[in-house]
Amino acid sequence: MTESNITRLQYQDKEIILVATAHVSKESRLLVKQVIEAERPDSVCIELDEERYQSMQNPQAWQNTDLVKVIKSKRVGFLAVNLFLSSYQKMLAKKLDTPVGGEMRQGIKSAKETGAELVLADRSIQTTFLRIWRKMSLGEKAKLFASLFFAMDEDEDISEQDLQDLMQKDMLESLISGMREKLPQVGEILLSERDQYLAHNIKNAPGPKIVAILGGAHVPGVAQEIFKTQDIAKISSVPPTSRFSQLAGWIIPGALVMLLGYAFIANIETGLQQLSTWVLWTGVLAALFTALSLGHPLSILTSLVAAPFTTINPVLAVGWFTGLVEATIKKPTVNDLQNVSQDIFSLRGFYRNRLLRTILVIFMANLGASTGTIIAGADIIKKLF
Repeated sequence: MTESNITRLQYQDKEIILVATAHVSKESRLLVKQVIEAERPDSVCIELDEERYQSMQNPQAWQNTDLVKVIKSKRVGFLAVNLFLSSYQKMLAKKLDTPVGGEMRQGIKSAKETGAELVLADRSIQTTFLRIWRKMSLGEKAKLFASLFFAMDEDEDISEQDLQDLMQKDMLESLISGMREKLPQVGEILLSERDQYLAHNIKNAPGPKIVAILGGAHVPGVAQEIFKTQDIAKISSVPPTSRFSQLAGWIIPGALVMLLGYAFIANIETGLQQLSTWVLWTGVLAALFTALSLGHPLSILTSLVAAPFTTINPVLAVGWFTGLVEATIKKPTVNDLQNVSQDIFSLRGFYRNRLLRTILVIFMANLGASTGTIIAGADIIKKLF
């Protein structure tokens, strides 16, 4: 680490020192310690929000997560992404023999030791994820999950060049760096918007001298944004689901209900046959996909019964019901929770770990029901017309 990792700015009557770090690097931790002790700033800004700060202070707290409550609150996707991200960080940290977020921990420690005020400068990670999610199509969401999954190769070695690359990216961006051209809005929300948010909080931190600990990717953008005016309200809000998306969710179920109604009007026997087609394809495929996930027999039965009803109501998902049954019957053990970061890297681990298997069951049940909807719908249309 050299002076090249430090950017000094003069903003109005404040001296701002930006320190570029890698989130899994011993050198970064030492640099943070040296800079804060040498500069004795009034404020130390770190690239964390309140949720991640609390998680770092109590890393075992998430193990008390009530999976049933997560499913009921429809936050399984958010939990899954957080598990992927934290596991990836732990994998890199293990290879580099350094604790995850060591530079942020050092910033917190050094701020306390020098009497500096600690400022949590980053935007809520949940807001960031939701802004990304709401602006992506279904295909783009699939690409994002694929990039997260295939980026995590536990057997891949980390070279010195890889570490230098990490200095230029924050952790989540390093995971999906290959997707920036295909998913430009992800880069905009993940990097550019956070540059604005970070810059706003850094330049408004208390005192005339401020040290900001940032992932290397954010330093160039933050250095420019310091001298601009940011619309914080705009980039802090979660965009509502578009009216078109809300209507689109009802189009296919509505059309199929109308087709079934038409079939009954034309001929009761034909209507019963088409209804049977709907129930069998959606229920059986949802149950089959749940079985492929090694779901409990009652979870499989839940998929079979719930799928025909949930597939005609876009505000419901069969996976929620199946997941609730799975999580209730096969509650994750302490061992499951402790082994998530290792088990998440393999399909065998997903099957072995009850927490991960429940997430898999939810995803597969929904996938099976959606596949059944497409097949049943096509079959009904073919037979009626």
